[in-house]
Amino acid sequence: MSLFMGLDVGTQGCKAVVYDDHLHQVVSRGSYPYEILKSKVPGRAEQHPSLWIEGGFSAMKAALSAVDPKKVKGIGISGQQHGFVPLDRNGAVIRNAKLWCDVESAKEARDLSKKWNWTLVPGFTASKILWLKNNEPENWAKLANVALPHDYFNYYLTGRLCMESGDASGTGLFDTANRKFDLERMSTIDSSLHSFFPDLIGPNDVVGTLRPEVAESLGLSPGVQVAPGSGDNQMSALGSGAVREGLWVASLGTSGTLFGATKQPILDPTGGVSPFCSTDGQWLPLLCTMNCTTVTEEARRAFGMDHATITPLAEAEEPGCDGVNFLPYLTGERTPNWPNSTGALTGLRQGSLKPGVVYRAALEGATFALLRGMKMMEDYGVAASELRLVGGGSKNKLWRKIIADSFQLPIRFPTEPESAALGGALQAAAVYNQEPVADYITAHEPGTTDEVVEPNASNKQKYEEAYERHVTYGEAMFEGTAFGKV
Repeated sequence: MSLFMGLDVGTQGCKAVVYDDHLHQVVSRGSYPYEILKSKVPGRAEQHPSLWIEGGFSAMKAALSAVDPKKVKGIGISGQQHGFVPLDRNGAVIRNAKLWCDVESAKEARDLSKKWNWTLVPGFTASKILWLKNNEPENWAKLANVALPHDYFNYYLTGRLCMESGDASGTGLFDTANRKFDLERMSTIDSSLHSFFPDLIGPNDVVGTLRPEVAESLGLSPGVQVAPGSGDNQMSALGSGAVREGLWVASLGTSGTLFGATKQPILDPTGGVSPFCSTDGQWLPLLCTMNCTTVTEEARRAFGMDHATITPLAEAEEPGCDGVNFLPYLTGERTPNWPNSTGALTGLRQGSLKPGVVYRAALEGATFALLRGMKMMEDYGVAASELRLVGGGSKNKLWRKIIADSFQLPIRFPTEPESAALGGALQAAAVYNQEPVADYITAHEPGTTDEVVEPNASNKQKYEEAYERHVTYGEAMFEGTAFGKV
């Protein structure tokens, strides 16, 4: 029996799982919560990487307390994408990391978009690097190494700094089709920038083994391998079994994401579809919205109710909320690229400002934002036959029905809710066993629950009409206006 650990280093905390590759199941878990640093600077969202190390080690130790740690053979790290970790020549952190949800670099994103003739959203790493150069010259002068969050964690574990294509493709500085860095784009930021990026490794390469002091701290053997790891979306795809075409994953968390494996890259010049590589040698086109569970949280808090109380009230309302739409752009938006947009309720009439209506409209608004992404994918020839739903919002049964009916697709639910952490463990197992990652996932496909939510065709037209209102009102309010401009 061999055990493999996966760790997801997220925005709100770290979650660890230990996977038994003989039983084909997770046998223990651990977690550690934390928060984004509070700031009065508009658009700023930062964390210090030391927080990830503290949280990650606490989560791993909790998971290891229930198993024999000496049986652990490999570790795979999943990390929040796009974060910029600036390191000096000695590998020390120069300043707080700017996170995926940091839009302080909106001006830099706009400037780079004009130069590249490709829409770069502020969340991508490239804009954050240029922001550092433009705003903190003293820190820019110290910069010698660029790392992403999961790269930094691998570096702490092994002493080796490297990148892999999945996470690197979320920097905005990557040639996705050819899986290499785009030196021309790098040079538009700085002629020396290419020298700050580490070597790329392949999906089945080993980063290294644990540093002795790390192994001792965790109670693991020094020979434990560290797999390449990747961004959280890439690892969630592995942990959800999404390594074959047609199977798509929708994640309902702080942000909403929609992604699936393809055999060819999707290169969308508008930036609406993120041109990601997968971490198994394929491609992983992805849509990301910045407002998902935050919208439903805002709606239930406004009426002083918990989700269990307000959900039945929303169930009693008709699909489409009798013309009420909740435009969910509470923190601006990434897709569409409206960083300065705001949330709005439209279609209100006398008597419609009720808890059930507003909450259902919030659920529908967050859903329509993801559905818009699916329709963009379809324009590129992508066809989905099944959705797998993950993330905290997937526990809401009404939301499940709304998504199934809006997408008109059946929905299944992975047995293991921590799909990104499980993806790390599965990748570590594949690398240790020297099997191609996609083949290993196919042979050990993560299970799903018995529950299947089938779409209700009778609701199709109501949701289509509500979706059209969502798009029309959003574009009327934000497209080309001061509210939507970068």
